[in-house]
Amino acid sequence: MFYKKPLEERIADRVAARKPLEEGKTFEHGPAKFVFVFLIAAVVIMHVVGVAIVMAFS
Repeated sequence: MFYKKPLEERIADRVAARKPLEEGKTFEHGPAKFVFVFLIAAVVIMHVVGVAIVMAFS
């Protein structure tokens, strides 16, 4: 009644149930893509703001 598969078996079942990756697809995980794009955008914005501050005081 309370039997639960070991973690390794549950992970293996989940991996086996996934469809194969499509050719040319960079991210298979949606949240990872969101975090990647957010970090790139944050770095670009910080650079633009930094350059604007330096130009304002020079």
